[in-house]
Amino acid sequence: MNQKEMLREVKVEDAIGMRLSHDLTQIIPGQFKGRLFQKGHVIREEDIPALLSIGKEHIYVMDLAPGYVHEDDAARRLAAAFAGDGLILSEPHEGKVAIKAAGAGLAKINESFVHEVNAHEQLIMSTVHTNKVMKPGQSLVGTRIIPLYIEESQIQAIEQLASAYKQRGESLVEVKPFKALQVGLITTGSEVYKGRITDKFGPIVKEKVAALGSTVVNQVLTPDDKSIIVQEIRKFADQGMDIILLTGGMSVDPDDRTPGAIREAATQVISYGTPMLPGSMLMMAYLNDIAIIGLPGCVMHDPFTSFDVLLPRICAGETIIRADISSLGYGGMLGC
Repeated sequence: MNQKEMLREVKVEDAIGMRLSHDLTQIIPGQFKGRLFQKGHVIREEDIPALLSIGKEHIYVMDLAPGYVHEDDAARRLAAAFAGDGLILSEPHEGKVAIKAAGAGLAKINESFVHEVNAHEQLIMSTVHTNKVMKPGQSLVGTRIIPLYIEESQIQAIEQLASAYKQRGESLVEVKPFKALQVGLITTGSEVYKGRITDKFGPIVKEKVAALGSTVVNQVLTPDDKSIIVQEIRKFADQGMDIILLTGGMSVDPDDRTPGAIREAATQVISYGTPMLPGSMLMMAYLNDIAIIGLPGCVMHDPFTSFDVLLPRICAGETIIRADISSLGYGGMLGC
């Protein structure tokens, strides 16, 4: 089937419900020159006066043979097959449909599914990385077909593939909304506790927490005393905090007490040390279901660290396990 076989000349008045085969331009001298209708536009009755005003009494429309799908319809069907919770679909533009976040949250992308889709010729599924923080209206998937039209069987194959994944309980694309969590912040270090230096960690941490829809309810300062740090961790736990963050004293120096305090207070230590740079000195633990994170000093001056990877996942309701930590090494060399 060639392009000529896909086109048909019809009177404008008879073209309602048909698709334009190409862009139509409008020129108003001294005022406007640009696209009046784009290729693929489905002609409506209210479009007739505008078409006649640019001298179009006859137009070429697409007359698809049975079993073929136009690029706009194909993109719509692909996007609908991919999309899960927390998403909105854009209207087709130049043959593409974007899947966007309805609200703030964490992008969850099924990588295996993406690779299977893109193994099919003439189809595209382009995504952000899974676990990317999404803002409302931000695109996380774009999809289209390469030609102007495609065999419907190719679209049906992707719809069946998507259905098979979902029947196995696997989501394909979704945005997990952030929870409004309560956070306790413990700033350790005698130099801050005794007022020798000003705390610079707190404002940065509070800003990062607030950006994800949670709140630092309280911040306490402690000296480099393990028993006091443990006591403050337990106080925050008794107050119902969802997350307890500790800043300061996270290195291996003998007088750094924070890691030992976390280890003593926690019911489970996930990791002390993270294979990501910057952020290798982060400590991840839990006190029952309360997340405890010891923050490395780089959080103060590096815009993106291991803390920025783990905090959004916790705020989206996920529990961090050891495999989540060990996997950060691949692609984790962001600075040194």
